[in-house]
Amino acid sequence: MKATTAVERLAALAQETRLEIYRRLVRRGPDGLAAGAIAEALAIPKPTLSFHLAALERAGLVSARRQGRSILYAPDFAAAGELVAFLTESCCADGACAPAVPLRRPGATPKRSLP
Repeated sequence: MKATTAVERLAALAQETRLEIYRRLVRRGPDGLAAGAIAEALAIPKPTLSFHLAALERAGLVSARRQGRSILYAPDFAAAGELVAFLTESCCADGACAPAVPLRRPGATPKRSLP
């Protein structure tokens, strides 16, 4: 991935409403959500939502498809994976790696390990 592409994707996500839209789409999965459902769930006016969805689509983070009278938006998981890979491709190249930290969801109770 080119650095300019990474910057475009990061810039698209560096806005609170777009980040919330993207995270909601990720939670929904590849089936996506209708624009109207996103607008209703986030209490965003449709023109404002269209502006934000267009920015995410230009960055290559979401795709749109028509289904009947609705437009469904879905996250492009490959694009997100490429971005993460770009950000971590040189991990620990210049020094010792930090110990692996297991990912956990906010509010989740940490799992206890057995001795």
